[in-house]
Amino acid sequence: MIPLHVHSNNTFLCGTITVEKIVQQAVDYRLSTIALTDTNSMHGVVQFSKAAADKKIKPIIGCQIESPENSNESVILLARNNKGYSEMCKIITSRKLNDDFSVKTLIKKKLENFFILSPSIELFKDLQPRDNLFIELIASKKEKNKNRNRYNFSLEKGFQIVLTNPVYFLDAKDYMLHKTLTAIRSRTSIDNLLPEDLADEEFYFQDPSSIRNEWKNLPLALANSELIASQCNVDLKLNEYKFPVFTTPPNTSAESLLWDESFKGLSKRYNKISEAAKKRLEMELSVINEMGFSNYFLIVWDIVKEAKRRGMMTIGRGSAANSLVAFCLEITQIDPLQHNLYFERFLNKARSSPPDFDIDFSWKERDEIIKYIFEKYGYERVAMISTTVTFRAKSAFREVAKAFGFTNEEISKYSRRIPWTDAANLPHLSELFPESKNLNFKQEPWKTIVNLASQIARFPRHISIHPGGMVITPTKITDYVALEYAKNKGLGLIVTQLDMYSIEDLGLIKIDILSQRSLGVLRDTMESIKNRD
Repeated sequence: MIPLHVHSNNTFLCGTITVEKIVQQAVDYRLSTIALTDTNSMHGVVQFSKAAADKKIKPIIGCQIESPENSNESVILLARNNKGYSEMCKIITSRKLNDDFSVKTLIKKKLENFFILSPSIELFKDLQPRDNLFIELIASKKEKNKNRNRYNFSLEKGFQIVLTNPVYFLDAKDYMLHKTLTAIRSRTSIDNLLPEDLADEEFYFQDPSSIRNEWKNLPLALANSELIASQCNVDLKLNEYKFPVFTTPPNTSAESLLWDESFKGLSKRYNKISEAAKKRLEMELSVINEMGFSNYFLIVWDIVKEAKRRGMMTIGRGSAANSLVAFCLEITQIDPLQHNLYFERFLNKARSSPPDFDIDFSWKERDEIIKYIFEKYGYERVAMISTTVTFRAKSAFREVAKAFGFTNEEISKYSRRIPWTDAANLPHLSELFPESKNLNFKQEPWKTIVNLASQIARFPRHISIHPGGMVITPTKITDYVALEYAKNKGLGLIVTQLDMYSIEDLGLIKIDILSQRSLGVLRDTMESIKNRD
């Protein structure tokens, strides 16, 4: 039996396993493939795919989609191919951005690029059997009567069946960790949780061979998990660049336009062009062209050029300052020849990650240039990048203590002596940090609280907006990533579910448009001087 219903900690404040541990457990169980099906989430798919590839395991990309108003209305979608992956990005985006999203409406569509699994008879009542629709039988003692009803329904209506063991925690002992996270998510105490708030106690990562033995009387339900797994083949083409295209004049390629503009800039930057400068520029342009970055350079050049046209102040910084092309295009202000800066630090053929442009703008003008980027390249092709807010020592301690019913005042007596550090250090604070030497977490319930808090170190809490990261894609952005509102939905900020690291691993091109208060001060000062003259 192949696990087809698996949640990582990217099912925020519910799942308790990192994707790396999921993959390692699959290795330990000698599985050749495994699915990831986080709830309304594709946050972990790139990490999952990388971890699986490292262990020579085939990743099955999936998700669990729940109706906004009724979590019992849910289906598992498993992408059969790359088109299914892109459609999944669009479905999750729709689920996250539209309050009237309906799972019932969704599964009435053919969805040929997915396998669709659900334990809900109610969802299947109005549907005709299809080769990609499966009634989900749940491997749990509590589900015995419901499974009998599901099985009888499948026989009566002609639907296929498949067995799953939903996974939310690694071992049975981790159920308490799941309860704690659920209490944090629900903003209540563990004691106030209702049974329907929690996953089944048997929803841990059980050995598939033992489940197979228990369910040997239903060989078709077991075999169908293998069948489904064999037909799910998604290749995310990690580290293969997906370049946006810069619109050039008719009969002009991006490479030739970049070449022309760079040499025009060379003439402007230097009164006398040396042979060394010419050779350096030709070498850089050759590498940029060979690696396919001409469009990327032109897009950044266009942004800076538009900013200058509007009278904005910009500073290009970071390793881009090592590029003579960037200097000639006036993206950066430092002469790399004069300062003996090596282009290879910015871009070279052996580098797996794309070059990184950091462009600073005045905090008063940044939003204006961001609006220009959206309008120039299309709202359907541009998005702000998310950042994942994770648990550190103090936040983990506070939230777990709240879940145990302690008040803010009681918690603050301890938390104010917890330094900014990894939550994994919580059990050893008194030995590691002088300011924490008097903290005594040896007594209960603090010992349990600290132990649980240390286990959620670096777990995601929610997503926010990256300080400056933007991504521009060659086609619709939802062909590549799912979108959702950042934490403060009221502001209407829509961001990618993937963070900057996963965006880069996926081969998408990001640009950092950063806000600098100091540039605003400098701009105001220069304006004041100018007006006084």
